[in-house]
Amino acid sequence: MKKLRIKNNIYCLTNPKKFESMGSFDSLTLENVFNFAYDMSFDSKGAHRDHRSGGTYRRKNGEIFTDAFQGKLGEFGVYDYFKSSGILLNYPDLKTYQLGIWDTSDFEINGLKIAVKSTKKYGQLLLLEKADWDSKGQYIPNLSNGNGIYDAFILVRISPSITSLMKENKLYYSNKVEKNVLKRTIFAQRFNYDIPGFIDREVLVKLIAENFVIPKGAMLNSSRTVMDADNYYIQAGDMMDIKDLVSYLKSNI
Repeated sequence: MKKLRIKNNIYCLTNPKKFESMGSFDSLTLENVFNFAYDMSFDSKGAHRDHRSGGTYRRKNGEIFTDAFQGKLGEFGVYDYFKSSGILLNYPDLKTYQLGIWDTSDFEINGLKIAVKSTKKYGQLLLLEKADWDSKGQYIPNLSNGNGIYDAFILVRISPSITSLMKENKLYYSNKVEKNVLKRTIFAQRFNYDIPGFIDREVLVKLIAENFVIPKGAMLNSSRTVMDADNYYIQAGDMMDIKDLVSYLKSNI
């Protein structure tokens, strides 16, 4: 695994991977994901944290909607890809939860817990907030209920960028947006996904031990995105091929 190159507190990629669409989302999926994300943000029927673990920035509802929409689309991307590969996962959870209620995993198959992480089309990093993980690669918020171990982490990229779309329409930093206005903006797009790879818990423990960390206050690449919290990372080009996970699961079903 390659570490990022650091110059003047800017962390630069050393092993990127090109986006290659694996599929798109139908209108029913978009409807379900849109309603879920709107409920979890503007409609306040559920709750996402307005800040990251170890972070201080408080997100607006538009930002929370964006993260919820992208994240849930990522889960549907994994569901779609595995289904097309002959593996039927549980349908992505669309229930809304209040703060303090943690999922044990995004998917579970044959006792293996799978977490899905999403990013934009041009994203090149799987990021895990450092404050959420202990040295054994256990998810701290779930330690009390005995579900702190994840067996695999899958990275999904979504195109077009929902963040860019929300910013272009001056919705990203809003706390109130009429539902139909936002829906028209979203449904004018055709969203695609790719899966650049996955890592297992063994790789996560190695990342932690070898201090693959982007610290709070550092900047990412030429975008000059400033990190709001310490994050463990791995580059897309260093991740294992998702086909290997599919093969492993098929051989153990």
